[in-house]
Amino acid sequence: MKTSLAFREAEKADLPAIAGLLSDDALGAGRDGLQHLHAYAAALDAVRAQAGNSIIVAVMGGEVVGMLQLTLIPGLSRGGMLRAQIESVRVSGRHRGRKIGHALFEHAIGLARATGCGLIQLTTDKQRPDAIRFYEALGFSATHEGMKLSL
Repeated sequence: MKTSLAFREAEKADLPAIAGLLSDDALGAGRDGLQHLHAYAAALDAVRAQAGNSIIVAVMGGEVVGMLQLTLIPGLSRGGMLRAQIESVRVSGRHRGRKIGHALFEHAIGLARATGCGLIQLTTDKQRPDAIRFYEALGFSATHEGMKLSL
């Protein structure tokens, strides 16, 4: 990576770039995009208001090139262990292959460790085999079967 990469919490001004990231593949193109900016703004406000919940963006040369949502989840199982949930992982199609996703995960894992998390979990769509390979290369393993119920 020639240009330095920085990580920070997302701001409202990032929402157009975030909308672009969310809709930058076949699955996201049908459900996300600029038409949802108002809803994204409300969601970002809600995320920022909730302790332990953040949207992290990767910025390179002033451009948002990646993102993920990191949520800290207190729980009773595993002896009351704090865990982290990672969702909405995206790297710009124009910037893939530059280790941005890897660096973004290193940053998120560091944040989770620093807050005392004992486990990081994530879900990924079964229709994203490249993402699954990426997560496995980072050390994640498919130990559980995830399920969803659309409401």
